[in-house]
Amino acid sequence: MTAEDSASHHDAIPEGVAGAPNEAALMALMEQSGYGMVQENGQRKYGPPPGWQGPSPPRGCEIFVGKIPRDVYEDELVPVFETVGRIYEMRLMMDFDGKNRGYAFVMFTQKHEAKRAVRELNNFEIRPGRLLGVCSSVDNCRLFIGGIPKTKKREEILEEVSKVTEGVLDVIVYASAADKMKNRGFAFVEYESHRAAAMARRKLMPGRIQLWGHQIAVDWAEPEIDVDEDVMETVKILYVRNLMIETSEDILRQTFGQFNPGCVERVKKIRDYAFVHFASREDAVVAMDNLNGTEIEGSRIEVTLAKPVDKEQYTRYQKASKATAAPTTTDNTQQSYVYQCDPYTLTYYGYPYNTLIGPNREYFIKGWKPLFFSLLSQIRLNSGGNVILD
Repeated sequence: MTAEDSASHHDAIPEGVAGAPNEAALMALMEQSGYGMVQENGQRKYGPPPGWQGPSPPRGCEIFVGKIPRDVYEDELVPVFETVGRIYEMRLMMDFDGKNRGYAFVMFTQKHEAKRAVRELNNFEIRPGRLLGVCSSVDNCRLFIGGIPKTKKREEILEEVSKVTEGVLDVIVYASAADKMKNRGFAFVEYESHRAAAMARRKLMPGRIQLWGHQIAVDWAEPEIDVDEDVMETVKILYVRNLMIETSEDILRQTFGQFNPGCVERVKKIRDYAFVHFASREDAVVAMDNLNGTEIEGSRIEVTLAKPVDKEQYTRYQKASKATAAPTTTDNTQQSYVYQCDPYTLTYYGYPYNTLIGPNREYFIKGWKPLFFSLLSQIRLNSGGNVILD
């Protein structure tokens, strides 16, 4: 090979691959798969599939891979993750010295492939004694903003935040449990992309910008926990939010049981939200469809199916927050769940806020934590979809 041919060959090798310690292996991988590879902004991208047309896969298709040995690269990782599904893109984080930074993101073409990867490849032994950590990845587009005057309405907050940040899509504001004419002193702002949210977070960091002359606190909002569709199809408990404090469990039982007398088995209410247990899923869905967005004693309510969270995951949240709760009875023969509210109401009522919204815990009422955990400790769902009350 002449010097000219050698230079031409080197030019054909993508940036980030040329000169890599395993250059030959990476080139062989690309030739065998037909995928491209390029390094930019500190990450080496493998993909998308050859001939791919249309948009990239939707949310829920990406996983995070951690604890990768620094000398393990795509030629070893791709064959492992291809065993559970078709890879759309792998992004391996790289250092200037050519070694990886110990983690990567893998996007599959289908959601069920990503779930299978988490289920089957977490703790996969990539090298003797070296186990990968695999979990779901969320492209977060939502920020928490605390320190908002409680008299401000949603439209005012949307207008004010849009003045100082770009890409605002929506603002979520919850009414005070004591006075529905006021907000709770915080809001969640949805942006058009993760990048837009990240730029806004940087711009709104404490000390840089004030809203209405008030100092604010900003952090990432915790995305809702993704619950398996098969599990959600068994749920027959409704979560009801935005109730008046004085609304009683008897009123809720009558309201939600009006479509089929006797269908409501139990109602548990705390402050301005409640769980309503039904004898059948069909009754729960009928009540939800008819009552969501209606008013009970002057307050417009929101009604959704309660989301069960894997009990092991819930226990990790408990430990993280050092919360104390009444012990639960565990059925070792069946997978069990505890029901959660949406994460934003959870943070307000003392759910492990340090795992959800970082340093903003001073904006949340903590006095209800023991009562809240006591409630959750009583509610479980076994794998057959039956509610178990401890």
